[in-house]
Amino acid sequence: MLHSLKLCKLQNGGFCFENSRRNAVLESSLSEFGYKAPSARKTGTTIAGIVYKTVAMDLPGDMLSAEAQDGVILGADTRATDDMVVADKNCMKIHYIAPKIYCCGAGVAADAEITTQIMASNVELHMLNTGRPPLVAMVTRQLKQMLFRYQGHVGSSLIVGGVDVTGAHLFSVYPHGSYDKLPFLTMGSGAAAAVSVFEDRFKPNMELEEAKQLVRDAIAAGIFCDLGSGSNVDLCVITEAEVEYLRSYDKPTTKGKREGQYRYKPGTTAVLTKTVTPFSLDVVEESVQIMDTE
Repeated sequence: MLHSLKLCKLQNGGFCFENSRRNAVLESSLSEFGYKAPSARKTGTTIAGIVYKTVAMDLPGDMLSAEAQDGVILGADTRATDDMVVADKNCMKIHYIAPKIYCCGAGVAADAEITTQIMASNVELHMLNTGRPPLVAMVTRQLKQMLFRYQGHVGSSLIVGGVDVTGAHLFSVYPHGSYDKLPFLTMGSGAAAAVSVFEDRFKPNMELEEAKQLVRDAIAAGIFCDLGSGSNVDLCVITEAEVEYLRSYDKPTTKGKREGQYRYKPGTTAVLTKTVTPFSLDVVEESVQIMDTE
């Protein structure tokens, strides 16, 4: 009896690896029944984000004043792949979380879609319960806790960007629950190409048009240098005043026009050797059939 109680005792805290040996035994026995453990699928995406400075103009009375405010620009490509097949050429990878908070998703498309939908629902309930607008840090905390709970089996790599009462913020959340906060971020299979553009041209307090062009170029670098990324560039500009979702902001991979005729006449390429092998055939049975054309 005491032994049974000892086995049923709950874990007090920390990590628990009691099932790791059990899982290894189950995985090794799958082959006996003709099954195999699922393997990781190749995914492809380029997502990026940047924090920039914008200037808001207002007219209090007869005086013109300018106040610098922080803003966030999120960018993503629009190619969805299934292994080596392009499943969708113009999908949406920038998802709504709250009125001034959006999230880019990379990895498994279904996981990223459902994860952001669950988070948008939780944030809406939080707003109704507290009567206050959400914070970007709160959204990031809930996302990383949710992903950590599943130990990476939810294949979502996320970039959370938005503006709240404390300013503009940009976070990246990895599938296992770790996160970063930086002025510019990239994720996905095309992240290496995109971050090289940011590291070369990023500077603090960028203006709106310059920042939009930088994010566009970073996503285009991922499109041209990564087979899993492609099609169009989507942008989402978030400021305290408004959110501007720029669907198909640029189409860098538009199919070009064929300039010439690529037909070559017989004999253009010299024949080096020629071999003719005759076959002897015996007719065993011959029949003639008339096709019915009525």
